[in-house]
Amino acid sequence: MSRLLTAAAVAVTLLFSQNALAEKVSVEELQTGLDHPWAVAFLPDNQGMLITERSGSLRYWRQGKGLSQPIIGVPKVWAERQGGLLDVVLAPDFTQSRRVWLTWTEVDNNGRAGAVVGYGTLSDDNARLTRVKTVLRQQPALSSGANLGSRIAFDGDGFVWITFGDNFHAETAQDLSALTGKIVRLNADGSVPQDNPFVNKTGARPEIWALGVRNPQGIALNPWTQEIWESEHGPRGGDEVNIPRKGKNYGWPLATWGLDYSGEKVPGSKGGEVAGTEQPAFWWKVSPAISGMAFYNSARFPQWKNSLFIGALKEKNLIHLSVNGDRVTEKERLLSDRGERIRDVRMGPDGYLYVLTDERNGKLLKVGLAE
Repeated sequence: MSRLLTAAAVAVTLLFSQNALAEKVSVEELQTGLDHPWAVAFLPDNQGMLITERSGSLRYWRQGKGLSQPIIGVPKVWAERQGGLLDVVLAPDFTQSRRVWLTWTEVDNNGRAGAVVGYGTLSDDNARLTRVKTVLRQQPALSSGANLGSRIAFDGDGFVWITFGDNFHAETAQDLSALTGKIVRLNADGSVPQDNPFVNKTGARPEIWALGVRNPQGIALNPWTQEIWESEHGPRGGDEVNIPRKGKNYGWPLATWGLDYSGEKVPGSKGGEVAGTEQPAFWWKVSPAISGMAFYNSARFPQWKNSLFIGALKEKNLIHLSVNGDRVTEKERLLSDRGERIRDVRMGPDGYLYVLTDERNGKLLKVGLAE
């Protein structure tokens, strides 16, 4: 399959009929032939977007021009199982700095992998990344390729938020000396904010903002409350949406609504509600295997006002949630007929949703409501 833009983008209209709230959804295939694409970031002034491929390539895409060759200068990644080149986010001052933040995985001499966060400067022609700096490595690195997490978001104050999975070592999510199973908060230059909750706690990593998360696959700024929200995989059931607040413990593995993969109780779990831990804003009894997430705050489609969209890998659809303050309810499932794993979803500057499918022949989709 050609990696160039399809000669004629395919537009189809789907009718999702789970309930009476479903709308006619338009889906346009903008790009095919992507190698397990993981994240998308929009360049300013309608200049296109950056797309990561888990195998290690960062690419530039623009309407009418298609997909670039891999951008030069991207760090070498360890691309096994869930590892590889993962998230991409533009710095808030990108127009001046041209700074692009990335997350990826590296492997140590013992064959253990961990997530890495860094940034580089994108050339004016979008062809090269220079002055790449590693900001933070997940320590200890414990993963054999699972539960790496690794998403980035900026808040309205310029702080950068990073998710780190538990590396499939659940007990470390409760260990403040480890960067596994944590939500991290840094200054825009990569330094540690002095008002982080564990800055002065002996034996604790000062980067940590919140603890007790399992495998966070999505993170986004709520545009109405200006709080960061996070979505994560549970084990067998118990996928969650959380609002990670300062110093709070989100429970894993002490508190979970899921079961172990064996069908038995998760080792160390004390149930769904445990004193000293926070409840999720929303959770699923059966895991959709949720992934990237995006709030919808555009006027283009008023029917989507106050919505949160989250991709699903196992159930292969786009989950539409309604948000009212901290209250979340599921509204509908979209794109189910396509049968494609949804890895990322972002709201574009034009008010459409842009979706990446996690396939060997991955796609970039433009999703809206039929007008």
